[in-house]
Amino acid sequence: MTRRSMILALAVAGLSGVAAVAQPALARPAPTADVRLLSLNDFHGNLEPATGSSGTAIDESGAAVPAGGAAYAATHLKRLGNRNSLTVAQGDMIGGSPLISAAYHDEPSVEFLGKVGVTASAVGNHEFDEGYKELLRIQKGGCHPTDGCSPAGKWKGAEFDYLSANVLKEKNGKTLLKPWTVRRVNGVKVGFIGVVTKTTPTIVSADGIKGLRFEDEVVAANRSARELRKRGVRAMVLLVHEGSNVPQNQRPDACGVAPESAGTRIAQDADPEIDMVLSGHTHQQYLCTLKDPDGRPRLYSSGSSFGKVITQVDFKVDKKSGDVVRSTVVGDNHVVTRDVPPDPATEKFVRTWKERTAAIADKPIGKITADLDRKPSPTGETALGDAIADLQLASMKDKGAQVALMNPGGVRADLTFKASGSEGDGVVTYGEAFAVQPFSNVMGQVTLTGEQLDKLLEQQWTGAGEKILQPSATLRFAIDRARPVGDRVSAITIDGKPVDPAASYKVAANNFLLGGGDGFTVFKDGKDQVLGPVDLDALVTYFGANSPVAPPKLDRITGK
Repeated sequence: MTRRSMILALAVAGLSGVAAVAQPALARPAPTADVRLLSLNDFHGNLEPATGSSGTAIDESGAAVPAGGAAYAATHLKRLGNRNSLTVAQGDMIGGSPLISAAYHDEPSVEFLGKVGVTASAVGNHEFDEGYKELLRIQKGGCHPTDGCSPAGKWKGAEFDYLSANVLKEKNGKTLLKPWTVRRVNGVKVGFIGVVTKTTPTIVSADGIKGLRFEDEVVAANRSARELRKRGVRAMVLLVHEGSNVPQNQRPDACGVAPESAGTRIAQDADPEIDMVLSGHTHQQYLCTLKDPDGRPRLYSSGSSFGKVITQVDFKVDKKSGDVVRSTVVGDNHVVTRDVPPDPATEKFVRTWKERTAAIADKPIGKITADLDRKPSPTGETALGDAIADLQLASMKDKGAQVALMNPGGVRADLTFKASGSEGDGVVTYGEAFAVQPFSNVMGQVTLTGEQLDKLLEQQWTGAGEKILQPSATLRFAIDRARPVGDRVSAITIDGKPVDPAASYKVAANNFLLGGGDGFTVFKDGKDQVLGPVDLDALVTYFGANSPVAPPKLDRITGK
């Protein structure tokens, strides 16, 4: 070997030796990927913080604190988000909305949700308030067929997918919207399935869902889970617009869900391939670990309503199997407090839409002497509910109405004595009235026998719980919750006289109830139906003629 070749050989050997020493062992790729979900439910177009008790939430210490509002929700979402996070929703994000959003068919709220990164949402029953064709427009885009384009121009459609696995078209059995969608985050795939409460036909106007069928939530969710599995998606999240009832004033991370609640059943019975169930509909806050059909722990949560709580769920996905590692799932319900700086861009966005409705919203319509709120008495009466029943009776008096009944779910906000703006204490504005009665239901009346009226009042209790109808001052009755369902109402009087089972009575209610809404099907058996004004118009007229309006005494329903 020549000297040159020897030097080269030694040099190569030396370099190889150096390389062997300097080269670190290849780091093994992480076996799992981190994922964070942030979720909202039952926003109901509350771009501004809700008023009264609707604008507070119970925090971790058990205190009621001011909460909600789009600008504050945006700040909290930004603080909680990271590069591995996805934001989702569980329905009723629109519908039953204040004027700032409803005046433009909730386009402002859907735009806001897109701006804060919502990528998928289950449909809720309130997404059908204006009918399924309007929901399709909100999803896909286009100007409103009657009112035209908003001041923002042609509606481009939602930036997120509405999911409706259990909403089927009767003519072909296909889903109205996508049943599920898949998102890739941090190198792994996560599938989202959306379902809405199967009771939707009983709580929305029948005309708006004509031609649709609402399937059992678990059946539809399981079908979608099988479809996702076939496509190689193992990490699955169920977004369900159905929920559970919990004890009053429960803290955000407590569980306490009633075992008989519809949402609890879904969370326990859904396909074990589904790794977590994020819910809504009942406007409650809870964070639970329940057992799936295979006996494995599964997260089940809900985040209050009106943008007051954000649910955060952190978990790891096994990169090899693609499935969620259940032992890593950690949930946390965060109250959207207003002690943080509001997001400037969102604040400007909300202010723009507020200015577009200000001329109408700020107009005074009357006065109140004290809060008219929805705090129930032991029997279920509320001051605002009774007041609305009174004004609805007044709106139908010229048609001969003797009593009026109001569904509690149709009363959407409190009327507070303290001014919310510059209008002055005790002044009620059109915007505040709209927030109370946002559905544009039409008043009407039917003739019922005394026997039918008794059966109607017995329908306040079902297997799903109770819904106490709010009576006008002309109607009195007693209840006894200790008695069997179907035999809890007694001592019914109208204008102080006992109701005769064989006599006929004219009963006023909104067209939602008259159509059998909320399960009050006896209304559909009524005779001689006549219609009257829109419920909001009735409210405005009554306040204009009877201000100041005082809270009624809660003595129309007796018993326990």
